[in-house]
Amino acid sequence: MKKAVSEFRSMLRTVPPILVTLLVLSVVGMNLLANKSINTGLDWLALDCGILFSWLTFLSMDVITHCYGPRAASLLSFAALGLNLMMALVFFVASDVPGVWGESFVEGSEGIINTALDNTFGGTWFIILGSSVAFIASAVINNFLNYGIGRLVKKEGGFGVFALRSYVSTFIAQFADNLIFALLVSKLFFGWSFLQCFTCAVTGAVMELLFEVFFSPVGYRISKRIIERREGIAS
Repeated sequence: MKKAVSEFRSMLRTVPPILVTLLVLSVVGMNLLANKSINTGLDWLALDCGILFSWLTFLSMDVITHCYGPRAASLLSFAALGLNLMMALVFFVASDVPGVWGESFVEGSEGIINTALDNTFGGTWFIILGSSVAFIASAVINNFLNYGIGRLVKKEGGFGVFALRSYVSTFIAQFADNLIFALLVSKLFFGWSFLQCFTCAVTGAVMELLFEVFFSPVGYRISKRIIERREGIAS
């Protein structure tokens, strides 16, 4: 146990703090903004605002995996989930504290709006549980699949290798994330069909992959700088 804790602390000192911060903040933001659905105008395309952060979560994990390996990325994902659950607890306590939200001061609707805001930040146990299980499963899938593709293709390489690793692992892991959450939450508690769960998982993964494609050049540059700095220190 002491060895594991020591290894984790050493890893936190090694991985750039800004990268760890982005991973943690994106996980917290992703789960909070998932409370708001996006009106796409298409009945078959179900998305929520969590997509604004989910791409950053997976891109951060891709960079960490590329530079430090899947074990480090997975351990940091567990840490991010733990901090997210802690924040969920803080939000729950805040929602239960007597008082009113600033946005609830609408004549005649104060009570309704205040309750809605409390419920949004307070969360629901089955949604938090479902999102936690889905995230951890998808994080492990993403990290080890990304690493495995790198081993098969080429351990180090240019943007093409980084992109291939990121795009394939992100799409499959995001699909798994969406599907697990849909099956655990949407089907059990909201009566979705298997077809709806599958369609939501595929369309969500495609949209999230587009974000990854757009921002992957930034992730590659960050990875390249980290590797160059590590090699410079080693030499």
